[in-house]
Amino acid sequence: MELFKVAKYLDVEHTIAKYMFDTVDNPWEVLPQIKSFIEQLGPMLPAEEYEQRGENVWISKSATVAPTAYIGGPCIVDAGTEIRHCAFIRGSAVIGKNCVIGNSTEVKNSIIFDEVQIPHYNYVGDSILGYKSHFGAGVITSNIKNDKSNVEVNFALGRMDTKLRKFGAVVGDNVQVGCNTVLNPGTIIGRNTNIYPLCNVRGLVNADSIYKTNGKVVQKVKIKKDTPIY
Repeated sequence: MELFKVAKYLDVEHTIAKYMFDTVDNPWEVLPQIKSFIEQLGPMLPAEEYEQRGENVWISKSATVAPTAYIGGPCIVDAGTEIRHCAFIRGSAVIGKNCVIGNSTEVKNSIIFDEVQIPHYNYVGDSILGYKSHFGAGVITSNIKNDKSNVEVNFALGRMDTKLRKFGAVVGDNVQVGCNTVLNPGTIIGRNTNIYPLCNVRGLVNADSIYKTNGKVVQKVKIKKDTPIY
């Protein structure tokens, strides 16, 4: 569906997994392929840049990993990324360049684009976080419905079955999510959007929006350069 075209949400030039998106119509369709992608790409990564640590785990030599962090395979951690104290990466995760995976943050079956920050007590499961997106402390992606049925994406004109039982969120480039917010299964957030703290977000949130605590969504106003403000 044109509404969910990958390029509307994600600049795939900012992930080592960019070729995964070439053959899909909707971004969430790559989620079942992450494991096999890492297992195929990992052995081809240049040995002068990446170190293999354990089975199917490749970490850039310029990345920093705290001794208390856990990284399970398959996983790729790209250049300049910092994996902090007690981070828990439990497999099928592609972590981009110059990211922060913080204290007690858990990541599972997800693609984290370059320069993403998930620094404090976050859970990211079966999700895609776009370039330079940021999660405040305690933000989680809920990735499975209570009745265990397929996750659907709700939008203004209806709903779309993703055919996935586990799917958290697609978070567009430059999205900022406030502390202790929950992104419910099937949440899609457009580029350059801000989510207030303590929100319960569901369905499609358009690009360049502000999502407020009461669920109200307003569009950002772009002010032309040199326009006087009174």
